[in-house]
Amino acid sequence: MTNWTQKELERIGAADELQLASFKQDGTLHKPVTIWVVRVGDDLYVRAYRGRETAWFRQTRRRPEGRIGAGGVTKDVAFVDASTDEVLNHEIDAAYQSKYRRYSATYVGPMIAPQARATTLKLELV
Repeated sequence: MTNWTQKELERIGAADELQLASFKQDGTLHKPVTIWVVRVGDDLYVRAYRGRETAWFRQTRRRPEGRIGAGGVTKDVAFVDASTDEVLNHEIDAAYQSKYRRYSATYVGPMIAPQARATTLKLELV
């Protein structure tokens, strides 16, 4: 595993949206979805707005690898479950609230609700 560069972290972390596509079993990519992304320290995280039944999230559980793009950066990543670390999830909640505060609570609230927290994925370079 390699680490994100500071430039990659800055560019992806500053992007409002991220394109995420998981790999299918045959190695091709699913159609990309547009989601929010947050940075906590030197790591990047995503969540499924509608919880564990969201199609893209289910796809990442079948094969936890894919490709992301944001801020002019495109990388292959592994999707690592980060949902059980309560301290980390509080930091991720705060990152969502801070980064997306200009949006109504209608959108931000669900991203920090238990349903979305249960889908917290760390993006790790492969």
